[in-house]
Amino acid sequence: MTEEHNDQERVATIFIDAPVEAVWEEITKTGSVQRPLYNTVLSPDLAPGSRLRYASRDGSRVFVVGEVIEVTPPNRFVHTYVMTLDPDPETTVTWELAAEGDGCRVTLTHSGWTDGHRTMEKTAKSWIEILELVKSEVESGSIPLKTRLAYRAMAMFSFALPRRTTAKHADEQGW
Repeated sequence: MTEEHNDQERVATIFIDAPVEAVWEEITKTGSVQRPLYNTVLSPDLAPGSRLRYASRDGSRVFVVGEVIEVTPPNRFVHTYVMTLDPDPETTVTWELAAEGDGCRVTLTHSGWTDGHRTMEKTAKSWIEILELVKSEVESGSIPLKTRLAYRAMAMFSFALPRRTTAKHADEQGW
């Protein structure tokens, strides 16, 4: 795993010992749980201009919202990004996948950060964890037990999350 950063963007790169198509399928899977992405379900339409949501399994909570900008299978997925739990101004996430030998080099660039953003460092750390979990899921078919247990605990206490994470609030905001 490598990381680079400047004032406007964070870049993380990881090698995954799996074909590009397998990694693409995991990061763009819609309608079912994406375990590496905090056990969320990605909204069903990945056409450019479509609303993007990473939501709870039952759809009652929405954690990340945005708009799909580009989908170029199996190499590039670009979308805007707002975390509902602690909303900052919109930023952009770019997933780039490149074949490397029998595996895949994944580069995730999160750009558009400004001095007005409060969550840049926290979000950058989350992307590192997510990339490691994508690697684990695609290479082994599973994620670590401690992560699965953490997800269960988070689900049990989702009732305590702020109203701004509800699907109703996301709808009201036009997200």
